[in-house]
Amino acid sequence: MAWLIRDDRVLASLEVPDGPRAKGRGLLGRDGLDGAMWLERTRSVHSFGMRFDLDIAFLDGDGVVIRTMRLKRNRVTLPVWGARSVLEAEAGAFGSWDLHIGDELGIRE
Repeated sequence: MAWLIRDDRVLASLEVPDGPRAKGRGLLGRDGLDGAMWLERTRSVHSFGMRFDLDIAFLDGDGVVIRTMRLKRNRVTLPVWGARSVLEAEAGAFGSWDLHIGDELGIRE
């Protein structure tokens, strides 16, 4: 189990897919997400086939949030240049975590 952290505080449980197959499957087929999913080496995501809307954060190579958005079902984002990974959570999660552009996020095992 991994944890999403900001300033040494745990924000949520975290899934980090291991390998391209798990990364490609992502959140497909789920009814919700308790926590977040961190997709490494990613600049764009989609929500085709998703059953819920997503909060999306694009992170630079240091884990700093450079852009956030709400992604409705059956949509795709444009690539965000400068992004090295993407954080996905169920819509509304970022508000409850008080997540903003400029926040530095990390992973704790």
